[in-house]
Amino acid sequence: MKITPFLDRRLSRRFETYDSDGDGYVERKDFDLASTRLTSAFGLTDDDVRAKRLHEQLLGVWSHLVAVTDTNDDGRISLAEYRTAFVRGLLGRPEAFDDVYVPYLDALLAVADHDGDGRLGVDEHVRWSTALMHVSEADARAVHARLDHDGDGLIGTEDLLAAWRAFYFSEDEDGPGAWLLGPL
Repeated sequence: MKITPFLDRRLSRRFETYDSDGDGYVERKDFDLASTRLTSAFGLTDDDVRAKRLHEQLLGVWSHLVAVTDTNDDGRISLAEYRTAFVRGLLGRPEAFDDVYVPYLDALLAVADHDGDGRLGVDEHVRWSTALMHVSEADARAVHARLDHDGDGLIGTEDLLAAWRAFYFSEDEDGPGAWLLGPL
């Protein structure tokens, strides 16, 4: 896969969302911090089953990332390592994408979806986006509005999954991948 300027901006932004402590590297502690920020934002304790499941999913993402990207075996991932792994097809292939993202989104919705209907209202979406991904409130509200295709004020797993697919695999600069994590 070739890194276009648009894909490079998306990968750089995604890397920033993984780098919870902002030190320029992605490490396991970044995933621990992200999990704690998100579950705390929804008032969950570490022993809550939903918090444990989310943490397990995030650590699964970490394990996959470090296994395929950490070429110098230093236990952390640089932006260059992340980009290289993506180009080599090690981080994501459209045909295997759902296998990784559906369980993650299910765990995310279990934390963020207060009424358990499988969909997120705007406030729930803003809360998880700001806590986990460092998306500004204004950008998170705009993303929610764009994902709410039927105008009922709710988005579901399918909406989020389609947006993440587009983020990684679409070159449409007006599509959901162009704004899922705020301005690129």
